[in-house]
Amino acid sequence: MTYRIGFAGTDGRSLLSALVVSTAISETDENDYQGVVIRGMPAMPPFARLMNWPVEFVSTIDNTKAAYTVAIIDAVNRGLIDCAVPMPEDLLLEGLVDDLTAVHFGNHIIGLTKEAAMMTEGDKIACKFLCEEYQIPVADEWHSVDANNCKEVLDISLSLIDKYGGAVFKFPYSAGGKGSRIILNAWEIREVYDTFIKDYAKSYKKLSGNSSQWPLLIESRMSGVEISFNVLIDKNGNFQILPTSMDYPERFSGPASKDNPITGGMGAISPHPLESPELFEMVAIDIVQPFIRAMKKRDVLRPCLIYPGCFLSFDGDMKPTRIRVCEINIRPPEPEWQPIIRRVRNLGALFQATIEGNLNEVVPEIRSEQISICTALVTGPGGPQGQKGYPWSCTKGEIVKIDFDYLKKKNIQVIPSAMDYSIEDNVFKSDGTRVLYCNVNATVKEGQSRAEVAEKLRKKVLTAFNADKIRVVPRENHKGNRLVLREDIGQHYKLAEGLRFKF
Repeated sequence: MTYRIGFAGTDGRSLLSALVVSTAISETDENDYQGVVIRGMPAMPPFARLMNWPVEFVSTIDNTKAAYTVAIIDAVNRGLIDCAVPMPEDLLLEGLVDDLTAVHFGNHIIGLTKEAAMMTEGDKIACKFLCEEYQIPVADEWHSVDANNCKEVLDISLSLIDKYGGAVFKFPYSAGGKGSRIILNAWEIREVYDTFIKDYAKSYKKLSGNSSQWPLLIESRMSGVEISFNVLIDKNGNFQILPTSMDYPERFSGPASKDNPITGGMGAISPHPLESPELFEMVAIDIVQPFIRAMKKRDVLRPCLIYPGCFLSFDGDMKPTRIRVCEINIRPPEPEWQPIIRRVRNLGALFQATIEGNLNEVVPEIRSEQISICTALVTGPGGPQGQKGYPWSCTKGEIVKIDFDYLKKKNIQVIPSAMDYSIEDNVFKSDGTRVLYCNVNATVKEGQSRAEVAEKLRKKVLTAFNADKIRVVPRENHKGNRLVLREDIGQHYKLAEGLRFKF
């Protein structure tokens, strides 16, 4: 009997999850699994047909929580899916799990209730209090202030810069991974503050109603290495930690700044270059187990996936010595999720065990000898209004051209994301932002280093891009390419090897 898993959402991680579930071959589990995309993007069904991918699709009326609720109930009743995995956090924050539970479909969905979602990703200040209560380590110092109290904002920022070398402004509510602003010196405070208020004034007004206070989280800048973890948790509190990945969130290479903003993610690699068994043990003891205790204490524990973003400190042997949580997200990340699941052989079995409550019996089967790289191709500058490109203003509706024969020969997987499809013209079109992703994997063979393999993969993607094998055709230049990408994704394996030097 086939177990059918629906991935609800519109971006690339939804389609790739369904594809991996349908095609990955487990070494221990003999069950069959079928991946289903609930909604997706218009380009995904014709793209999947073109690629002969065994992925099925369930449509929704629109992109609202109510539409997903109706679609999931109908799909379960018709036997199209056995369970659903929401990918965007907004569906959980708006109460998708609560609505399904109210009509006795709660045992068909993986995710937190609205109450639990709000005390984690939905309200970062509430999450700080939760972590403090259950001794989950966070930034050394953090403050909840009124964003309109400029004097207090200035005093705290200057103090944190003095003590920790920097301060971080955080929009305390869901911001799609873009709500942080880093301040490294006093000269940046005013400009960063003004930009922050400009970016979130509408959201504050909507969320705060008639209140004149706009909550702002300011925390000390954390040093060390940023590493995030995907953790599946079942209704009994059993859990499994999936492989790590490393995100490239800044638009350009180099540290985040006012000119190099944090985006939704420009690419990712898996495993993280500093992944180790000691790291997983530390995460389990210091973060996952206390989190499960908190959910049990509040009577909100249920099948879910959490994604805590952390900073790690290491000793001279590159073993972890300290961990701190930046935030606890409640859904798979994009694009970090993509290189992770391409290394997992039994993703379907893990999701089924999460629903059924026996995650203690299903161990992740990881292609430990492989590394995986995901690179986002995003909309670059130019267009009728002089658009700045992703993550700012983007041109839409331009034709996407892909040399599928070349990419197949080079083993480069393309996952469409912000892409449309014209039935009349039989062409794919850009819908702006992160148009598509290129995924490449390789096995590290005897005598090779991960850095060497990663460099070959990085150059493979760059060669295809520079040869115009993947293009968005600009309106003003039919021979050009609107797409841009970061060229440094994967280079941290070499940097990690450099850390292991001996005097």
